[in-house]
Amino acid sequence: MRNWISKKLSAQGLSTRALIFGIVLFILAITLAPPLQHYLNQRAQINSLRTQLSDSQKMLANAQAELSRWNDPNYVANQARARLHFIFPGERSYVIIGPEQSADPNQSTKISNSFPIGIPWYQRIIASITSTNP
Repeated sequence: MRNWISKKLSAQGLSTRALIFGIVLFILAITLAPPLQHYLNQRAQINSLRTQLSDSQKMLANAQAELSRWNDPNYVANQARARLHFIFPGERSYVIIGPEQSADPNQSTKISNSFPIGIPWYQRIIASITSTNP
């Protein structure tokens, strides 16, 4: 039987050593493929986590810079003026009405006058949302 395999292989141009070498390489590839795949997956996860860590550190640095700005009283005063329209005692605040807004003071009171005064504030809010204005 052995001679018959050797004769067939030699007829096709293959030797027994080449066949054994090919089988060994195939077994080696099958043996090493899963650990190599796990290694490459872990390297990809490590790179992803490093990128995420660097992004988190940048966000932390930005948050710390924002926090340090809020320790400055001038910054807090400017933010209160810009966001909440606060003014210091003795100052005057002016509201400039643009062309898309009406200067008619009665128009802003139409909604509040259309609801009875005796109902609670939360019912007035719900009524202002659900009612249709002409």
